[in-house]
Amino acid sequence: MPGLDSKVSVHHLAVKESLKPVKQAQWRFRPELVPSIEADVNKLIEAGFIREVQYPAWLANIVPVRKKNGQIRVFVDFKDLNHVCPKDDFPLPIPELMIDATTGHESLTFMDGSSGYNQIRMAPEDEELTAF
Repeated sequence: MPGLDSKVSVHHLAVKESLKPVKQAQWRFRPELVPSIEADVNKLIEAGFIREVQYPAWLANIVPVRKKNGQIRVFVDFKDLNHVCPKDDFPLPIPELMIDATTGHESLTFMDGSSGYNQIRMAPEDEELTAF
């Protein structure tokens, strides 16, 4: 898979195994949105970011959102999965303090700020939890 090397970072989901998996009821999409949704999903498959899973225990819905420029961006509704994952015990850093701390230094980022998703690989044992 392209993106950040899995030796640098891999995301693990700490889902409690005692909880019952949730399969969201499938949504219907307006017919004019279907080609855009299919194109986005096919692009992700071709890039190696997603793959087909047979008989997933967890299933989330695709949420198409129209951007200001009229294009459709596809999201996945992971709210049920998010509810069963514990929250981080540390606060997020204050952006202003982070910016001040970089004054006088060169910085390099490896994250895509305008569309920062699909950057960190999901741990292989947790991939099927993110089925849609």
